Amino acid sequence: MKFNQSNIKKAKKYLDKNYCIGVPTETVYGLAANAYSNYAVKKIYKLKKRPISNPLIVHYSNISDLKKDCLINDNFLRLYKKFSPGPITYILNLTKNSKISKIVSNKKNNLAVRFPKHKIFRKLLNKLNYPIAAPSANISTRLSAVQASDIKEDFGNKIKYILDGGKCSIGLESTIIDLRNKPRVLRLGGLEVSKIEKALGIKIKININPKKKIAPGQSRLHYSPGVPLRMNVVKPKKYEAYVLLNKRKNNHPNFFYLSKRSNLKEVAKNLYSTLRKIKNKGYKAIAVEKILNTGIGRSINDRLKRASKF
Repeated sequence: MKFNQSNIKKAKKYLDKNYCIGVPTETVYGLAANAYSNYAVKKIYKLKKRPISNPLIVHYSNISDLKKDCLINDNFLRLYKKFSPGPITYILNLTKNSKISKIVSNKKNNLAVRFPKHKIFRKLLNKLNYPIAAPSANISTRLSAVQASDIKEDFGNKIKYILDGGKCSIGLESTIIDLRNKPRVLRLGGLEVSKIEKALGIKIKININPKKKIAPGQSRLHYSPGVPLRMNVVKPKKYEAYVLLNKRKNNHPNFFYLSKRSNLKEVAKNLYSTLRKIKNKGYKAIAVEKILNTGIGRSINDRLKRASKF
């Protein structure tokens, strides 16, 4: 998407006035507001119909700005240098004098933070004197938005402005890692856990279904198209939309393809838009063929599993 300075100015104007707007990231689109403003953050929860107990991810452009709000450590610095900006979110302890709204973190003393890679969003962040709280731009439990039209479809005129940055390049939410003590992954996402383990030189515990929710994306039902979904299906039922990794010789009107050659990164990029397309076509059920549980395939399967809890 071509950079447009006037669009950035317009987005800043709305954020400065404590409105919520849609913003592009490399993972999924975010519903953005001033993370220092209680008034603005409350709007995010209201628009998304999100439980107030579910904390938000806050986006920064650089470490200097982050240090005003969070305590950093060696593991964070190691991962930041390797993967940020990019699809990884860090959970860190808040500083005593942080201005972050207590609503963002559910009154806890920790914060989920990310440095987005999308050029347009980064240009916007560099124009602001506050960080941006931006969970995925969708109704709570539903499919995340991967293009501007998805936000329009979900929220209509309830959102003042959408900063259009084209289709998201990754298509899945960020990987979340808790770095307050011993590192542990709390949400699988756009960055493979094996790469994080290699960077830190340790085996990392994965705790994506805790009894106590301390990070986004840990709900039992999430990322749902709003119709029943079955996984690992070899033979679909006649009335089901059948989601396949790549094209088949015996094509069928009910078949929907995620990739040309079973490329898992392409599968991830097209997953949400394909499920949304199926829902909008009026299908009452979805069947998905088996997806290898390796690399980013683990993140894809995590999303499908949560979507299947209809």
